[in-house]
Amino acid sequence: MVVFGKELYKIKSDRYKKARGGWSKIIKLHCVECGEYLFDYQKDGAGILKRLYFDRIFKELPKKPLKCKCGQLLGIPIIYKKEERPAIRLFSGVVKK
Repeated sequence: MVVFGKELYKIKSDRYKKARGGWSKIIKLHCVECGEYLFDYQKDGAGILKRLYFDRIFKELPKKPLKCKCGQLLGIPIIYKKEERPAIRLFSGVVKK
């Protein structure tokens, strides 16, 4: 269990986490356009944020294009073929941590 702000999260530890180096962190995502807080996300391993896996998002999201309240399109739902996992492919530079 990890306390992040006022929230208490259980970090998921599975084969995907182990494949990315075995460590994770919880990040808060915000829209770059308006600064609106979107949700918390478990980021596994190092590197840039290209995809958001649905099982790592700490909020229920419908499997449709991800938009901010300001109307900015942030990403589109995909099935990441390498792992056969549903995810959101983020557009470049649309979210900040």
